[in-house]
Amino acid sequence: MSNHVLSLQEAHIYQRENLILKDVNITIEKGEFVYLIGKTGSGKSSLMKTLYGDIPLKQGTGTIVDHDLASLKEKDIPYLRRKLGVVFQDFKLLTDRTIEANLKFVLKATGWKDKSKMEDKINEVLDKVGMKTTGFKYPHELSGGEQQRIAIARALLNDPELIIADEPTGNLDPQTSVEVMEVLRQINTNGNTILMATHDYALLLKYPSKTLKCDQGEVFEVVQKTL
Repeated sequence: MSNHVLSLQEAHIYQRENLILKDVNITIEKGEFVYLIGKTGSGKSSLMKTLYGDIPLKQGTGTIVDHDLASLKEKDIPYLRRKLGVVFQDFKLLTDRTIEANLKFVLKATGWKDKSKMEDKINEVLDKVGMKTTGFKYPHELSGGEQQRIAIARALLNDPELIIADEPTGNLDPQTSVEVMEVLRQINTNGNTILMATHDYALLLKYPSKTLKCDQGEVFEVVQKTL
């Protein structure tokens, strides 16, 4: 059993007919915290979308949490996403229901049935992100940073093997970004593997870690001193 949570070899990332990234070779090991950086339009989002099954991998090979991306079928995508936790820039919380109901919705959608187990799990993930007493609130009653913590809690519900965070601090002020980052680092320390796309270089300098860069159609690892 390999320790790779993610491995791409000679992968070409397309968006519709356009080649966005060519010959992508990356591996992420269990337990790593990896940044993905690059200018807007450099292919970060297309790469992320390929990883969680939004864009098909047409060329090259890739595995993510034991799913083969090249042969991934539509019906496999829900199973892939159960093993991934995805955190978006704009939180994507359901505004018409409480935080607890948001989390319960995900658990039910992914096959949970037992009410008390669901409650235990919801309490556990809210605790992990420091939001234990907010279950009864609605998203609009929370600040942006608090909503993003809830989004991270939601990503943790099914004990994902990899968390993909796509610009998770993109809508937050610097202080709140640091708070959200602290939550992500803590989760990583507890054993979750994290791939985080960001354009916030201040965070990279404050929390140095392995960094991949999208630039001119390629992805390569960079040493932080050269950022």
